[in-house]
Amino acid sequence: MKKGEVVVDTNVPLVANGKAEQAGLECEVACVRKLIQVQSEQRTLLDDKMLIIGEYRRNLSHSGQPGVGDAFFKWLWENQANEQHCRTVPLTVHADRGFVEFPDDARLSSFDLSDRKFVAVALASGTDPQVVNASDTDWWHDRQTLAEHGLQIVFLCPELMQMER
Repeated sequence: MKKGEVVVDTNVPLVANGKAEQAGLECEVACVRKLIQVQSEQRTLLDDKMLIIGEYRRNLSHSGQPGVGDAFFKWLWENQANEQHCRTVPLTVHADRGFVEFPDDARLSSFDLSDRKFVAVALASGTDPQVVNASDTDWWHDRQTLAEHGLQIVFLCPELMQMER
């Protein structure tokens, strides 16, 4: 039985592939371990607009090689319709916020537009999933506001988070 649901920011498989200069070996190992755990123990949330899959496709190898992040993407692609491993969450496009499901909160107005789909999927899921981040500091800067809206963020590489933008 799967232990909860998860939203995986693209930076996690990228770091697992060794594609982030700022990430050291300890961070890469944490990402590899998390991706393995997601595949065996958790259910990955995706969006019905295929935005998350599309971002993975642009940044990772569909062949599943050469890295663990690529292998995760191949596994996800092959299992996206398997409800044991994945669940698709509907999103509604919003002209200003990106998605209706993204919080209407002025404090989040500078939150990265490309990361809003991950927030929207997590909040729209109704299951309090983990959002997993490795190297993207916008999550760290807005962590308190996002938590106020019910987001549970897991920072795999806290040493990469800094307080300045």
